[in-house]
Amino acid sequence: MSLKNWDNKTWLSSPSYIKSFNSFLLKQIKLNKNSQILDIGCGRGKILGSLSSKLSLKRKSIGIDIENHKDRDKRIIFKKIDALKFLKKNKKRFDLILLKQTIHLFKIKDIKTILKLSKRLLNSNGKIIIFTLDPIDNEIPTFSIMEKKLNKALIRDKKIIKSISYSFKGKIVRGFSYKVKISKKKYMEMVNSKYISVLLGMSHKLISNGLNEIKKKYKKQISFQDKLICLVLNR
Repeated sequence: MSLKNWDNKTWLSSPSYIKSFNSFLLKQIKLNKNSQILDIGCGRGKILGSLSSKLSLKRKSIGIDIENHKDRDKRIIFKKIDALKFLKKNKKRFDLILLKQTIHLFKIKDIKTILKLSKRLLNSNGKIIIFTLDPIDNEIPTFSIMEKKLNKALIRDKKIIKSISYSFKGKIVRGFSYKVKISKKKYMEMVNSKYISVLLGMSHKLISNGLNEIKKKYKKQISFQDKLICLVLNR
């Protein structure tokens, strides 16, 4: 099963979120109009497209994903391809290789291969920047089964972060946080469309029961901080 709806008309695709995220990203790396960027797991490519416009890039950035969305951003070169296949075949070099909330979707044995291949494709001052949910401090609204699955996933994420930091001498930067204000109705629609990976394997009945929990648990307007940690890997 694949993740189709994480950036489909959610706060993650809103102009304010994208602006805030890209401002944070540009504090971690110096880029200019000549920079070459690769986004692994770009979704609809809205973040990458906005970043390309902000930097007035001379050459289009590349976004890869296993889903070929019809409404993908036209400002990027989109390739529907598996990350490992692309990295093994590609000969272009990049100043930034971005993995935003996608590292957890790969098998642990493949993560090191992906990062090793990515490092070989970096220019001299290039960086790999990985964003993932903060495994220690997160406020994602959940129902009981979703919470158990999320906590289990975050334990795995913590191990991945530790492994990457040790193997690739990475620098962990905490700090990106976005204040989400969303109606309960809209959030329930997002849960029903399985916007986050922990929901993918759940049956219609489990989702339905979860929606009833959310209906009782939260007020009409839901507010929380969407918190990410950032790993910066140098060449």
